[in-house]
Amino acid sequence: MVLVTPVLLLLLSWISTQTVAEVCRGTHCYGAETSDPRPCVGAHCPGGRTSRPPRHHHPRGAQIVAGQHHAYPGSPRAVSEEYPPVQPLRVRHTDSSSGTRLRAPEVLPAGCTDADCAALVKQFQPTTNDTRECKGIECRLPLRIRPKARAKSCVGEGCSSEESQLPPVHLSDRAAQFMGDFPELGYPSSELGGAPLGVQLTCDIKPGENEVPSEDALILHLQLAKGQEKLVEALRTQQIIIRDLQQKLADQQEALLSQQREILDQQRRMYEQMDVVKNQYGLLSDTVKQVSFQGLQGELQSYFESHLAGLQSQARSHLQKSYAVHKMDLDSKTMDVVGEAHFPQPLLGCPTSCGQEEFCDFQKDPPKCEKCTMCPPGFFLISQCSPTADRMCQDRDECLEVPTICGERVKCLNTPGGFRCLGVSEREAVMGFCGHDYFYNQELQECQACSDCDGEPVSVTCTAVTDSVCGQPSESQLSQSWGANVGIPHARNSGTHIFPGLQLNIRSKEKIDLLSNEVGQLTFLQHGLVWLDHNFAIKHSCRNFLQLGMRLNGSQEEEGRDLSGVRIEQPDKKYFQGVSVSSGVEVEPNHTFTLLLKSPNQHCNQSKDLHVYDIATNSLSLLWLSHDTGAVAMTAQMSLLTHYQTNYRPTFRITSVSDPYMVILTHDNRGVRFTESGVVKFVLQQALYSMGHTCIREGFSLIAYTNRNGTGQEAMQAFKTGVNYRDTSITLSGAVSVAGGDTLSFEITSPSQCNIRYFGDSTGISMLSLIWIPSAVSSALTATVSKTGLPSGAVRNKQLSFQQISPDTPQVHLSRQGEPNSRKNFVFHEKGTANIALNLKLIHSCNIVKLTMQKALGPGGTAAPVAQQVSGSMPEGSEWASIGLRASFPVQNGTAVYVTLDCIRGRVNQITHKGGTNISILWVAV
Repeated sequence: MVLVTPVLLLLLSWISTQTVAEVCRGTHCYGAETSDPRPCVGAHCPGGRTSRPPRHHHPRGAQIVAGQHHAYPGSPRAVSEEYPPVQPLRVRHTDSSSGTRLRAPEVLPAGCTDADCAALVKQFQPTTNDTRECKGIECRLPLRIRPKARAKSCVGEGCSSEESQLPPVHLSDRAAQFMGDFPELGYPSSELGGAPLGVQLTCDIKPGENEVPSEDALILHLQLAKGQEKLVEALRTQQIIIRDLQQKLADQQEALLSQQREILDQQRRMYEQMDVVKNQYGLLSDTVKQVSFQGLQGELQSYFESHLAGLQSQARSHLQKSYAVHKMDLDSKTMDVVGEAHFPQPLLGCPTSCGQEEFCDFQKDPPKCEKCTMCPPGFFLISQCSPTADRMCQDRDECLEVPTICGERVKCLNTPGGFRCLGVSEREAVMGFCGHDYFYNQELQECQACSDCDGEPVSVTCTAVTDSVCGQPSESQLSQSWGANVGIPHARNSGTHIFPGLQLNIRSKEKIDLLSNEVGQLTFLQHGLVWLDHNFAIKHSCRNFLQLGMRLNGSQEEEGRDLSGVRIEQPDKKYFQGVSVSSGVEVEPNHTFTLLLKSPNQHCNQSKDLHVYDIATNSLSLLWLSHDTGAVAMTAQMSLLTHYQTNYRPTFRITSVSDPYMVILTHDNRGVRFTESGVVKFVLQQALYSMGHTCIREGFSLIAYTNRNGTGQEAMQAFKTGVNYRDTSITLSGAVSVAGGDTLSFEITSPSQCNIRYFGDSTGISMLSLIWIPSAVSSALTATVSKTGLPSGAVRNKQLSFQQISPDTPQVHLSRQGEPNSRKNFVFHEKGTANIALNLKLIHSCNIVKLTMQKALGPGGTAAPVAQQVSGSMPEGSEWASIGLRASFPVQNGTAVYVTLDCIRGRVNQITHKGGTNISILWVAV
């Protein structure tokens, strides 16, 4: 925007009045090239140069208006008498009294007529500005930079739209500089001392006045205005469309709600009709039974009366015709129906007397004795079997007796001998939905009552998907469990050392035909595969460490060998440490098993330095598997002595395997490959020596991976608190399901700034033991603790909540929502033998932490502990602590297992559900 002030216009108009209209003719005159006949005056005309004309001052009351043509000063000799001087400016006088402007009369050249002067004046007018008059400095500017016409203000009816809509003029605020830059204006810069006009122009510009927008800015403004109008119109259109769509959506939602209400009403009416039909069916069934029973009684009564009358008539006639010698024979063959018989006598119509659980069927011709009908499962007894009538039974209506047997929102339909839950999937029914004493019949797709065998022995118990099998059980047994307590024998004297090895005392009151328990050890009596678990808690002050191990001694010709072992490190303070040691091995008759406690030096006194915690349950448990199961046992030893600072994958060499075709090592000896699908029960103990304070703070983790088709997946993980410049060990036990071709491998992770030495010796401390069991007689389930609902604070015998990881199995599942002790109980649906391994990672300040596994027979049954483990305070400087237990025990259909946590003198701050906390359950058929 350019600001043009009245002072600038006044100055420019004063300069224009100083020109003298001199006439110039010829080719050298101004305008010769453009055929402009205007006279040339002033110094710029050919033939001479005059000095700058003097300046005059305009009167105060005059306003300068640009003339219709310009006069340029030229030489006096170029002035022609034919063209007298022409006044270049017109002055408008203002009447001071009225304030109106008066236009001065036009001054024409002397000696010209009106027509000639008009033509002359028309030639002198600029052609580029059309008919518009130039004003002030505009008349001195070249045509190429002369501003365009300004918009005139016009008010009234006579104004045209074109005049009222002319664009504003954009003038340069450097007019004086333009006059100096163009010599044709008549005032070059050299004559004015470097300034275009020779004077300094100072304008008093007021903000907001004399501001004229440029044409480009105005056009852009108009385009923006039109664009905004189009955008607003488009937005309005879109709003209308959105409102229409919202209205349609609301209409559709209303229609959907109405349809849903109609469907609900139809369902309600259908349920009401089903209830009516059900009631009518029950009434009809009762009526039919009553009518049938009454009709049968009437038929029997009429039959007996007719036969009795005939027999009486026959007896009378026979008595009248017979001799006295035959009287006793007749009395012995005739039945007195009124009196009581002291001895079994033939019934009327049946040739012989019916035996126990038999009745005389008079509907047969001739009548004969039939066996009394037994009430089938799902029916109840109405009347007992009698000599003249069969046993009568009626179907039990489970839906009426237990209205919530299918749940609150599932409709129950009664069927003969069972019931059907409408809308329940087969998967839910297979997982034990039918409940206790019922199984899911996959052919009928309904729940049926289990057979009770009517006093006969049960060879196979009822499961979630199979009925009971009645008859004598087979002689061969697939699995069996056994438990015992373990203690330290009394010291012979106060100076007894355990350096050579102290045999722990195994004692049990349970007698089985698999083994014998004498002199603190076990002697096996049968062939088979054995899995052993021992939970041990001790407080010691021995130097270095203690090692707890399992040893299997062969017959006199065979040398014994160490099966496995764990190290109990020397603590900084005296507190209880809980460890679990396990092993799997193939045994033969006369093999003996012992538990040994060793010390690497002689500075450990039995009576002074050892204090074993007396666990309330069996600390040693045994799972025996028959060879008929097809199970395979393998043991392998770590083959290297290496140093590592980060992750480490151990390599193995097999020491024994019962079937090398089913279980083999991988090509790099870092994993175990299985040929067929099944369940693997494994344990790995690894001895190590750690150096660094980060070892104590962050600890170690032992992870088991299963690899299927090149894809590895974490199966189990155990955590162990670290030590600094001490010997210790880490162990992991669990059960996982594998398919044919799967591999099992292990990895130990440690802090980056922790230097570790791993040992692989022959003392059983760095051993891998596993038993592979075919999936036909076994199943496995894994879980971890739930993310919410875990006990914290002052915890006293609180149950742990779990979250299942692996899929459900037909034999065991974690209780679901709506079941008793939801997410806390592991419920078994089939009789068998179970083995459970639990690892727990937590933060606590307890003096003693107790982890107990409880077993209950049924949801409301009395619970009893089957395994327990104890641990002491957290090591100083450690972020986490760990505790775990392992056990084997028998289970029945409906057995529930749960875990409780007890904190003595302290708090439980946190239990992690991630790495280091898990539970695995192995089930084996019996």
